[in-house]
Amino acid sequence: MKLKANYNTGHDYDHYTVSETRPLLDWLLANLHQSRSKVKATLQGQGIKVNGKVVTQFDFMLQPGMKVAVSKTKRNKNVLKNRYVRIVYEDRWLVVVEKAAGILSMAAGHSSLNVKSVLDDYFKKTQQKCTAHVVHRLDRDTSGLMVYAKNMEVEQTMEHNWHEMVYDRRYIAVCSGEIMQEGGTISNWLKDNKAYITYSSPYDNGGKLAITHYRVLERTTDHSLVEFKLETGRKNQIRVHSADMGHPVCGDVKYGNGDDPVHRLCLHAWLLCFYHPVTNEPMEFETPIPTPFKQLFK
Repeated sequence: MKLKANYNTGHDYDHYTVSETRPLLDWLLANLHQSRSKVKATLQGQGIKVNGKVVTQFDFMLQPGMKVAVSKTKRNKNVLKNRYVRIVYEDRWLVVVEKAAGILSMAAGHSSLNVKSVLDDYFKKTQQKCTAHVVHRLDRDTSGLMVYAKNMEVEQTMEHNWHEMVYDRRYIAVCSGEIMQEGGTISNWLKDNKAYITYSSPYDNGGKLAITHYRVLERTTDHSLVEFKLETGRKNQIRVHSADMGHPVCGDVKYGNGDDPVHRLCLHAWLLCFYHPVTNEPMEFETPIPTPFKQLFK
């Protein structure tokens, strides 16, 4: 017997008790007798609860005795639908999103497209009494994972303790040319000039120390697929450091060499791991390498 169905059926949910250790998506497919796409839509639409908490991770590991609640209603009409912003995780204190290239992290000037205003509109539509507070930023043309706080207290906690709370943060980039080394570390000082161009110096020039670790995942004679791990998080750090290597990020109009194979900045924040500012539990999020990046290495 795999489950006990409807031990306490509410008007919106079917309830189950888990009797085996199994990833959530596998368990749902085995027990709900619904199509894979429908089960995934319920998960992404925040229609699955485990022990009373909404879970959207496909690989969340269920343990015997856990209670799973499956929404019987259709997906919330107010679930965020936006071509530039996808909600990866949400709770009462924060929201983790994946942003597309081409959207700012927050407003700059009049009526600029930005993630904060998209989230604020979503909070309003879902009748949440909160606004999005920027904790860290990604450049407009960089895609990937970001976290926003839902109140000022959480934002301040995360901003002031960012380096202690974030224990892993990695990017994927397509760099111009064939990088022969398997990996390494770049360390120097970064400072902006009067034109707001960040430049590097091998010695302390009054700027900020920047340290980036990298490893090459794939290479052709034209391009290299590189994973960057930040030890420090300075403005334009990866873009400047890859240019310092002689292999700038493809599509970078500021620090690049004109190599633009997929017509966008080839930089994606794929991994973000941090300790939750309220519960202190480890939170780990990852997104796939963008398909246009991978296609260059087929």
